[in-house]
Order: sequence, then C-alpha cells, then structure tokens
Amino acid sequence: MRKKIALIGGGQIGQTLAMLAAQRELGDVVIYDIPEMESCVKGKALDLMEMAPCGNYDANVTGTSNLKDIAGADVVIVTAGVPRKPGMSREDLLAINIKTISEVAKGVKQHAPNAFCVIVTNPLDAMVYVFQKVSGLPPSKVVGQAGVLDTARWRAFIAMELNVSIEDVAGTVLGGHGPTMVPVPRLTTVGGVPLTDLLDKAAIDRIVERTKEAGTEIVKLLGRGSAFFSPAWASIVMAESYLKDKKRVLPCAAHCSGQYGVQGLFIGVPVRIGAGGVEKVYEISLNDAEKAMLAKTVEAVKATVAECKVEATA
Repeated sequence: MRKKIALIGGGQIGQTLAMLAAQRELGDVVIYDIPEMESCVKGKALDLMEMAPCGNYDANVTGTSNLKDIAGADVVIVTAGVPRKPGMSREDLLAINIKTISEVAKGVKQHAPNAFCVIVTNPLDAMVYVFQKVSGLPPSKVVGQAGVLDTARWRAFIAMELNVSIEDVAGTVLGGHGPTMVPVPRLTTVGGVPLTDLLDKAAIDRIVERTKEAGTEIVKLLGRGSAFFSPAWASIVMAESYLKDKKRVLPCAAHCSGQYGVQGLFIGVPVRIGAGGVEKVYEISLNDAEKAMLAKTVEAVKATVAECKVEATA
C-alpha cells in the first residue's frame, strides 16, 4: 500500500512540498486548506497530476478543505498560518498562528493520530510545542523543521564564501529558529578541513550573523511572503528519513527531556529520524561560549512558549 502525505496549508511552501513529495514518489499527497481556498488547492493538485506524465512520477495528488480527507496519513507537514511580512518578527506571528495550529492539532489527533508530524509554521519553536500539547501525540512523532533549514543556509553561505561545492560543507546549527540560533563553526568542516582553518574570525562571524538573519533577508527581498523553496526541501528531507527508515542524523526542533539541560521544550538539536520518528537525541560536547549561546536561545524559546498558555490535552 502506498504511503500518504498530508500537507496542511496549500500556499507557497505547501504547493512546493506537494511537487517534491510527488516527484520523489514518497506516497500519495493530499493538500488541505480552508474552505475559501478549496478551489485553489484543487487546481494546484490537478496541475500536478497533469505534470506527472512529463515529470515521470506516479503519485496521486488531491486538494481538499475537509480535514477528514487526511485520514490515515503517514506523514503530516503543517505550513498553515500567516507568513512573515517585512518588519514582522516571528514573535509577532504568535497570537495569529497559535489558534490555527491548535485547530490543526485537534484535527490531526482525530484523523491521523499515528502520523509523523513536521511543523513548519512560525514562530517555529512555539508552534511545535503548541501542536504537541494540543494534539497529545507522542513527542517522538512531532518535530519542528527549522534546524535542517538553518543548517542548509549555514552550509550554503559557507560554500558561497569559499567558492566550493556545497556537498563538501558539513556542519550543524543548534537552538531556536531565529536570531538566537547557534551555528557551531568549531564543528564545521569543508571536505574534512576545519572551517576555522579556511576563514578568519571576522568572516566566520559575518556568516554566522547572515545565517541568523537569513529568513529576514529573504522576506525583505521578496517584499511579500517568506522563503518557500528551502523550507519545503528541508521538510521533505525529514519526511523521507521517516518514511524510508533512513535513520538520518538531522538538526531538528525536537522534544528534550534533560538533554542539554533542557526539560520539556522543543529545541534545535541533532536527532536520528527513522521509522520510530525521533529515535534519539544526540548531545554534543559544547565549550563554555557555545553553552552560553545555547542557554540564551533556550531562554528565548521558553519565554515565547510561556506566552502561548497552552495546556496538554487528555
């Protein structure tokens, strides 16, 4: 039997997700959006079906405004919510998107309680927390996408600076999805060569800051909306690791139960994603400066989560 991928939100990220999931034949795809957008998502789904013969993929893509149609989904990727606008911080989105995420969480609990859920909606660290609390799904089956995206941006900027292949850049970004995130230059390599041997501190610091502000940079350039290609690919990487039990080690906003001294929050940390969902959280030995930066991002996430005032469902 084919797998089923439910995409909650049919906007820029949602439609890109649908195309990538279909092209990679991860399973049949259902794009869900509110009733006012039903015709739009049905049109996008039909367009993707008509693209299949030329795209050489075999996957059924449908659009709907009925949450019942996500029933039995193996993976749910949530992008629903208002995107960032110029001058708007992720925290500004909190009040707007918390209601949407809560409603989606209840729907997923009812119709797809066994799904592996990837949350993309901002402010990410708070939204993944709200989703898990409201849905009551196991923390191992709920994860935030941001770390894969932030690390991809970190790697891309390094490759651009050095004029080398992105394939040879390895590294990770920890912490919250926003200006307090923690790129780790000390553990970043280019073809096995430490980044600190290739760039001076000023250059590295510049790339660190650009990575932290990468989302804002795109928002300013686009004028309306926010990034969609890169968040979609990052989410597909996570979904594919789960569906194919690839057991990839990826930086994700995952539930911590004591790791890094964090209890009960979803923080960007390296995890193994396989058929069991988030199967393991890896703890990196950090130096004092890195620990201080991680502590700062944890406090920022804790403060945002406290504003949510969401209690777990029974």
